[in-house]
Amino acid sequence: MIAGEPIVQPGCIELLRRARELLGGGRVGLLAHAASVLPDFTHLADRLREHPDARLTAPFGPEHGLDGAAQDMIGVGGAVARGLPIFSLYGADESALRPTGEMLATIDALVVDLQDVGARYYTFVYTMAHCLEACAVAGKRVIVCDRPNPLNGVDVDGPLLEPAFASFVGRFPLPVRHGKTIGELAQQWNREQGWNADLTVLPCAGWDRAMWFDRTGLPWIPPSPNMPTLDTATVYPGACLVEGTNLSEGRGTTRPFETIGAPWLDGRALAAELNASNLPGVRFRPLAFVPAFHKHAGRNCGGVFVHVTDRSVFRAVDAYVQLIAAARRQHRAAFAWRTEPYEFVRDRLAFDLLCGTDRLRRQIEAE
Repeated sequence: MIAGEPIVQPGCIELLRRARELLGGGRVGLLAHAASVLPDFTHLADRLREHPDARLTAPFGPEHGLDGAAQDMIGVGGAVARGLPIFSLYGADESALRPTGEMLATIDALVVDLQDVGARYYTFVYTMAHCLEACAVAGKRVIVCDRPNPLNGVDVDGPLLEPAFASFVGRFPLPVRHGKTIGELAQQWNREQGWNADLTVLPCAGWDRAMWFDRTGLPWIPPSPNMPTLDTATVYPGACLVEGTNLSEGRGTTRPFETIGAPWLDGRALAAELNASNLPGVRFRPLAFVPAFHKHAGRNCGGVFVHVTDRSVFRAVDAYVQLIAAARRQHRAAFAWRTEPYEFVRDRLAFDLLCGTDRLRRQIEAE
């Protein structure tokens, strides 16, 4: 349990306090996920269901679903929550990423309460953007309940997305670690894209831009199945790049994204090479692991565990690019870039989509 009042109050608290003014008893849609909770651990959907000035009529679920149970890139079908049918915004194809006019006809206002993790390729911000764009066309109000960027709102890292590599893991130009909150991104895109939606952002009271999530006093609730801790989120801006290769990013282990490897890797040699580089704020420990699912499921893998020793100087993108390059050098015959479709894109490599450019891959190939 968390002792005392949290330092930071997420925007959903302000929503409930001003529900009569903001919602006025109208039909409310809620785009939320497993981490859409108040500091007392109650889910916003439950609080809206019991609130006298709110009428929740349509829950919407992003990737992983409203309850956060689905694994990555698994289409989420229709379900029922709290007696209401859920509109899924992550289905079998790209068209399922946007709310339809029929969905929006069931609401007067859409409330968005999604905990982001501060990395460009985390898809919740693009689900928010699709909803904002669609609500502008349909004439529906949007209320974004802001939450802290868990990696702080100061530091940025990684290349800027080039428009030719836009996808559901990067729709608009941003660096990989972007330093923005989901509410700030909503305001930025609503202005820059000319949507001019009727948008209200309820800020996080008490959040300072230099704050990491563990300084907010808020409970960490995994926003997706493989984001169990703040440590995971800290490495994720670099670690997600591993998805663009045939290396395991540790899905199917208890420490995804910190655990990296493959059946053909020599973890001791890899750790020694990486540690000799003296990258700031990080050490690499050799390990062996067997993923329970996903890449190399059931096979013995060698690799490294990524230990962040000083997050103030750690640069995740650089660290994991160095890791990927070293793994490729160690066994070129076995290493490969992912060529299967990635987030509904078939004509570009997943690694390039994640980087937002093909320059990093070409540099690795050219050593």
